[in-house]
Amino acid sequence: MQMTAVPPHFPQGIDTCLIVEDSEFDQLKMGRVVRKSCNSMRIEVANTLKSARRMLERGEPALILLDNNLPDGLGADFALELAKDPKLAGVPVIMVSDWPSPIMWEKAASAGVAYVVNKTEFDPKYVHAVLQKGKSRQMN
Repeated sequence: MQMTAVPPHFPQGIDTCLIVEDSEFDQLKMGRVVRKSCNSMRIEVANTLKSARRMLERGEPALILLDNNLPDGLGADFALELAKDPKLAGVPVIMVSDWPSPIMWEKAASAGVAYVVNKTEFDPKYVHAVLQKGKSRQMN
């Protein structure tokens, strides 16, 4: 499984999933789930919101998997930030968190997050549903 800390860019024509997660165990688990849903998807990992912002300056991924509790902030606040950015507002986000709180759910809903999923329940059906929705949007 290809996972790098900072890619030179998101290559054109290759769907990329950005995993924003500080736990190496959860990074690998999320990567396996993405591979089960879309084997050809490139996976990139950011350990912090700061590194995720740097990566997003280089291009737009097809999907973002986002933890809520990160060393430098909350994923729910980052999702709101993404929703306000015209370049990134259309990128689907799935929040994958250990303990989704009511405040996190509210922020995620305001940001247009596709799904909020407990880490133990996260599986390929969520990735597949988001990617299928994106493909149908492209066809219309």
